[in-house]
Amino acid sequence: VAVRSAPHTPPSEDDIPHDKYGDEVRLGQQIFTATYRYARRYTGNDLACSNCHLDAGRRAHAAPLWAAYGMYPAYRAKTDRNNSFEERIQQCFRFSMNGIAPALDAPEMRALVAYAHFLARGVPVGVELPGRGYPQILKTGHDPSPTRGADVYQAQCVACHGSDGQGQVRAEGGYVVPLLWGRDAYNRAAGFANSGQLAGFIAANMPPGAGVRLADQQALDVAAFINLQWRPWDPRHGLLGALLK
Repeated sequence: VAVRSAPHTPPSEDDIPHDKYGDEVRLGQQIFTATYRYARRYTGNDLACSNCHLDAGRRAHAAPLWAAYGMYPAYRAKTDRNNSFEERIQQCFRFSMNGIAPALDAPEMRALVAYAHFLARGVPVGVELPGRGYPQILKTGHDPSPTRGADVYQAQCVACHGSDGQGQVRAEGGYVVPLLWGRDAYNRAAGFANSGQLAGFIAANMPPGAGVRLADQQALDVAAFINLQWRPWDPRHGLLGALLK
């Protein structure tokens, strides 16, 4: 796969055209930033896509839409087959939103694909872009420790996410700061349920606005702590399968 060295700068909101395509893009942006409101029939919690894909899907190293759009169809080990971009969105609804998958031709799906297409304007297809996904943390020589992670969480995360991990609720719905565990959280099949992936996101983006980031070992430890907490089961196994695991 070709790799481009220069990062992509997605078009601004002001560049969305005033036509039917632009209407789809604007609806996709609304769904992406307030999923609990504009795609309520498919969500099982009050999270929004932008809680994980930061800056409305624009920020590098926070799974930006512009870096993913042109890389599908792609093989995913999780499904053991090639997935389309639409199928990848379905998985986000089913696992990260703990909901149900929209039909491939649902209005919400068409709008989300239009929004991703708009952000990826000018991006060559099949080219791996800097900032795609979340950074991969290399081995540090120490296993992740939830015990150390609890100390990191208390020192670095409690101020925003709360001692109970429930985040900060927005009055009109959704979260100012997303919750990290509990009934309304991502389920055990979500990408962030993989502590290595969650650690990469944390190392690149948390704490928000801070002058310094957590060390790699701290990110691994706090991710292990977060994923040790209760969250909804993996829907691929059903409730009985979850109870027997």
